[in-house]
Order: sequence, then C-alpha cells, then structure tokens
Amino acid sequence: MKIAITGKGGVGKTTFAAILSRLYAAEGYRVLAVDADPDANLALALGFPEEIIAKIIPIAEMKEMIAERTNTPSDSFGKMFKLNPQVDDIPEKYCTEYNGVKLLTMGTVETGGSGCVCPEHVLLKKLTSHLVLQNKDVVIMDMEAGIEHLGRGTAQGVNAFIVVVEPGARSLQTYDKVKKLAQDLGVPKVFAVGNKVKNQSDREYILKYLDANTCLGFISYSEEVVNSDRPDQSPFTNAKTVEEVKVIKQQLSLVT
Repeated sequence: MKIAITGKGGVGKTTFAAILSRLYAAEGYRVLAVDADPDANLALALGFPEEIIAKIIPIAEMKEMIAERTNTPSDSFGKMFKLNPQVDDIPEKYCTEYNGVKLLTMGTVETGGSGCVCPEHVLLKKLTSHLVLQNKDVVIMDMEAGIEHLGRGTAQGVNAFIVVVEPGARSLQTYDKVKKLAQDLGVPKVFAVGNKVKNQSDREYILKYLDANTCLGFISYSEEVVNSDRPDQSPFTNAKTVEEVKVIKQQLSLVT
C-alpha cells in the first residue's frame, strides 16, 4: 500500500498521516512514514521524543551523502553529476524508528525554484520514485499541497491520493486542484477525508463539494488533538480520533 496525503496547510494532514501510520504498524505491517512536506513535523505527530527529533537530519541536507551518490564533489554542486544515483539502501540506512513506524524526512531544496535540476533535487526525485514503485513497506507520504512534483511514472505507482479537507472553501478548492493534477498524471483514485468537523452542517458542507463516493469519512474537531502538538505527545492518544481514522482506514481498504 502506497498512500500520498496532501491538503491545504493547517487542515490536519500530518495528524491524519501519523495516526494512519500508527494503525498500520499496530496491525503488524512494516510502515515507512515519509515526511515530504517542507514544513516537516511528522515526527512530532508520530510521538517521537524531542531528543530523537533533534537528531533527525533531512535527506536533502545530507550534502556528503548526496555528493557521493551523484558523483559530485561537494565543492562543485551545480556542475555535472550523476542523474541515476543509488537510493535503494537509503530508507533502511537513514530512517528513524519509534513506536513501530520508520520515519524518513525528505527535506527540501532551498534554491533554484520548483524546476531546479541539481544533485539534491535529482536524488530526492529518484528516492521518491523508489519508495513508491519498489519499496515493499506500507508507505504513507505526508506531502506538501499539490502532487505535480511526484512526476508521472511515480504518481502512477501510488494506490491513492487522499486530500484532507476542512469545512471551508479554500480547503475544498485545494481538493479540486489535486484531483485535476492527479488526472493529468493518470492517477484515477483521489479521495478526501473531512477533518475538524463539528456538526452535521459541516459534514453536509463538505459533501456538497465532493463527488459521490469520494469522501472516505470524517474526523471530529478535538481540542485534545490540537493540544497534542507538543513534544512527547501524539494525536494517537485521542481514542475518539483514532477510532474515526480506523473507520476511514477500513473504507480505504475497500476502494483501493
């Protein structure tokens, strides 16, 4: 199972990704959670202790490893380099494991824009492709908004895209954008999860904007989950939220 989770900033996609990862791990699956959001905080949502989080180095910041894999001396970045670096050992070698979930933090390329062609960009793209197309674990990817950076071949290897939405127009517009991008990439399965839902009116508002059979379920608004955004805590401790994500997970298994 390979799942890419996206959505507008602040909708709770990282919370959803963390709980889903923990649920698969609790069932005995080998789970690799991938933090592909430039604002990386999946480790915190997974409940990693602060001392472990402090030691995590994003892949994009491992200059010596990138230079070695791309055959590029660190003092000559931006010149010629290998476009097909070895990445198959990176998940096992550089991930951090806690509570049964292995975490890989991708990081981001700070310069050159979205079209940057540099050693860091090439390695991240190849690694993403490997995780989706060849890795044997359950892979849960916490993405930034939008999916175009996955590339056509990589995106087609994903079982589903899940867009976390909240009862608001901008959030639902993000769903529409992701759905269009997915269609352009040849990915037919794009679902939504309604989060921060307070009442039936919120549910109806979300369903009004979604296609039939698109919404996998809803997660209720919880002050406890909001307050779990602290070191050594995790939204997984909220029993109601976990049960709601379990229902969504069961629905996901029926449609993928």
